[in-house]
Amino acid sequence: MPIDPAKAVAAEPRSAEISWDHKDVQLYHLGLGAGRPATDPDELRYTLESRLHVLPSFATVAGAGMGVVGGLSAPGIDIDLAAVLHGGQSVTLHRPVPVSGRAVSTSRVAAVYDKGKAAVLVLRSEAADADGPLWTSDAQIFVRGEGGWGGDRGPSERLALPERQPDATAERPIREEQALLYRLSGDWNPLHADPEFAKLAGFDRPILHGLCSYGMTLKAVVDTLLDGDVTRVRSYRTRFAGIVFPGETLRLRMWAAEGRVQVAVTAVERDDAPVLADTVVEHS
Repeated sequence: MPIDPAKAVAAEPRSAEISWDHKDVQLYHLGLGAGRPATDPDELRYTLESRLHVLPSFATVAGAGMGVVGGLSAPGIDIDLAAVLHGGQSVTLHRPVPVSGRAVSTSRVAAVYDKGKAAVLVLRSEAADADGPLWTSDAQIFVRGEGGWGGDRGPSERLALPERQPDATAERPIREEQALLYRLSGDWNPLHADPEFAKLAGFDRPILHGLCSYGMTLKAVVDTLLDGDVTRVRSYRTRFAGIVFPGETLRLRMWAAEGRVQVAVTAVERDDAPVLADTVVEHS
């Protein structure tokens, strides 16, 4: 079997130094659709270096996402990348992400689960700078065709939507060129840019990065329900439930409760097909 769960989990963590500055943060925000309208004071917090704050989901691209890359090349992991799907993502913030910084990112395989027809790798990356921990990020990676060895199936709970109307609803258009811009933050998978490659993968055109939808959703929650204050975000998790294409529109339904916001994200033009599910922002 190309995956040796015991060897993968027992492997020594891999560490690498990462750095970023205001240009990386601004590029990431622009890739999420920030800056519309360009002169809106609320949008300038995402685009103008003199007013800049950092959306916490930036943790998924800081250092060009080296945590996931390191995890997929860990001892005990020998897989066909064409069989890999990003199943879910979570980020826990230990303190606000600085506009520029240098940190050590340590990555490891935190768990390997047996889902029968697929394996799930939990790739954990932890970043810390001279002042201490910054964030912990978990990527849940499905590997098709690699399950069935009789291992732990892992958690599989689904989060039911509240039985009431949302406290807020927002729509966020995805620009035609948005995937081309977002990929400049480090995810160069041609699935998001090359029509011929997308067809080989079973899509009639390139799809948007799941982590772009992830970032767009957090921005919408911060702007709509958290007074535009990114420092209030404590953690953010989602499950990637479906695809969305550039040119489509995300519909976000948000339910607020004490210290948390639950979100359902769908594609407007395809009869509200699911995009993100089991999505929760925990906040102060």
